Order: sequence, then C-alpha cells, then structure tokens
Amino acid sequence: MDRYICFDVETPSLHNDRMSAIGICVVEGLRTVEKFYSLVNPEEDFDAFNINLTGITPAMAENAPTFSEIWKTIRPMMASGLLAAHNAQFDMSVLAKCLRKYEIDCPETTEYICTCRMSKRAAPSLENHKLDTVCRALGIKLDHHNALSDANACAEILKYCIKTGTGAENFVRGYNLWEVKTVRAGGAVKI
Repeated sequence: MDRYICFDVETPSLHNDRMSAIGICVVEGLRTVEKFYSLVNPEEDFDAFNINLTGITPAMAENAPTFSEIWKTIRPMMASGLLAAHNAQFDMSVLAKCLRKYEIDCPETTEYICTCRMSKRAAPSLENHKLDTVCRALGIKLDHHNALSDANACAEILKYCIKTGTGAENFVRGYNLWEVKTVRAGGAVKI
C-alpha cells in the first residue's frame, strides 16, 4: 500500500447521516500530494450543537454543492487508494449513509484503516488517542472540527505511525457500505 486517502467529515445534526463539510488529504510514499476541501449542503436542518462544534452554519452551506454533486468530483480521488480516517467508524458510517441516502451506486464493501487504532500501537503511553490528544503529543497543528485540518492531522498521524514501524497493512478492515458496519477485510472493492 502506497496511496492513502485520509478524509474527515463534519455533520450538520446529531443524526450523523449527512455531511456539512469534507476534507481529503492524499498521501503517497509518506508525502501529502493532494488536498481537497468543500462545504456540503446537507439538505437538512442543522442542530445547534453541531453549529457550535464545527462553526458551519446553514447560511454557509446553503449554496454549497450537495453530497451527490460533490461525489462526482471526489469519487476518483476516494477510489484511488486505501481510505483512512481518525476514529474511522464515524467517518465511514457518515459516508455510507450519504451514499445510501442519495442512492449512489457503490460496491457493497470497501477497505479502510483507522489512525486512532494505529496510534494506540505507535504511541501507547498517551492518556487517550483522540485526535487532539495525538496531535498535541506529536506536535501536529490542528484546527479541530475543520474537515481539512482534521484530514491533514489524520495524514500526519498515518505518516508518523508508518515511520515508527506501525504498518498500515496490519490495520486494514472492511466496511459494508450497504449495511453501514465494519466487516472482515478481503474481497472489498474501492469505492
């Protein structure tokens, strides 16, 4: 594995079934080679909690592309390597729910890695392995809950883990996009 698609999503509500922003950092050979960020019009109401957490308001997302529109742009990038996220269960579930909600054709399963799980092996002495804690410990700049900053932090944590011998190949899992759950790796197709 030499190409990783580190991504992060922000959501507008506690339903966590739509996106209000997405950030992507592509890592090849321990270098970030491409970045992408966009607000996303979730076409649903925002909760006050999520507005306070992310700083994204309905007015900011109103004229942004919808998920189905943005997917046409990002699908080639998302399908070009192994997906990676920090606390990946969350980001993978939001991605799967958006693909289902917008009835976008996709494979049943895809593979991913979680940099939270990887960081537990690479830096076991940390008090916890939340994104902000790991970033503080490794000196990674973070504007938490900004999707591009969080995706970049995921990329930097991934690079650190690989450099210290925590190989990504030991952390590959499958994700069933139709059933919205983690499954065994193997036989999965890139989205």
